[in-house]
Amino acid sequence: MKFSKEKEIMFTGIQPSGSLTLGNYCGTMCNWYNLQKKYKCFFCISDLHALNTIQKASKKYKFFDKILDLVALYLSCGVNPKKSIIFVQSQVHTHSQLYWILSNFTYFGELSRMTQFKKKKELLNNKEIDLALFCYPVLMAADILLYKTNFVSIGLDQKQHLELVQNIAYRFNRIYKDIFVIPKILIKSIGSKIMALQEPKKKMSKSDVNIKNTIFLLDNIDLIRLKLQKSLTDSDKSAKIIYDTRKKPGISNLLSIFSSITKKTIFNLENEFKYTKYSIFKKNLSDVVCDTISNIQKSYFYFRKNKDYLIDIINLGKKYALNDSLKNLFKIYKKLGF
Repeated sequence: MKFSKEKEIMFTGIQPSGSLTLGNYCGTMCNWYNLQKKYKCFFCISDLHALNTIQKASKKYKFFDKILDLVALYLSCGVNPKKSIIFVQSQVHTHSQLYWILSNFTYFGELSRMTQFKKKKELLNNKEIDLALFCYPVLMAADILLYKTNFVSIGLDQKQHLELVQNIAYRFNRIYKDIFVIPKILIKSIGSKIMALQEPKKKMSKSDVNIKNTIFLLDNIDLIRLKLQKSLTDSDKSAKIIYDTRKKPGISNLLSIFSSITKKTIFNLENEFKYTKYSIFKKNLSDVVCDTISNIQKSYFYFRKNKDYLIDIINLGKKYALNDSLKNLFKIYKKLGF
């Protein structure tokens, strides 16, 4: 594997803690194939981040199988292991080492103000709130800063965490003189936050108790079509297909999905379906979504059958990630006087 020294670095990561959704795909994954052409890409399988979820799951939960599932999905969504680095977070010990260092440059107040933490704290009703849940963004900062990352591809819900990463890097650099690259955020203008199909004012989530709200990438194709057919539009008597997240959140959400998958602009879609009934619009949307997910599934099941190939990919990724991260960690250690 050879990389151009002129290419900037892009980092992204997903937890292997459950099935990926259409929201994951539209938010970041649909861009991965093209991002590889422009950047040296690190695709992290963030299993340390998932440990908080995994340890509370059933004893039958096979963690490594979930990791291999995610590798197969990475490949199915266009990640080329000959052009990019796919690695497992826990296999690269430098992440945990830098995490501890960065915790000394992160403030309690900053972490307590993280929106996702406050939401999860509320869901848990102040019970069983562990330190990992609270310190999650610090490990995320270590993941990113460890590789001199120039760009991070994220969904809109992670924006606050990335702003904290930037603040930590600035804080460290003020003391130790430009050790860290300040990462820039890559967020799509459309599709960065796909909403629930039945409740389009909240985000589509893999943990939603209402399965009608969420489309999973490994859902049965007929079930996907049914979920889209039953998705909420709005009560607007005009029944116009226009993008207006305040007045027409349901239709706006479906337009975002359509735009993300087809790469057509919202403006062009509004014109294309200007005189179309909601039912016909949904039929067209279902066709493109089902066609896309069907192709992903065919690739996924092809790759997933070859366990040895998937293991070879993450072993190679471990080698490259460890090599790059150790070089940077040694520089940090030297600056700290270790």
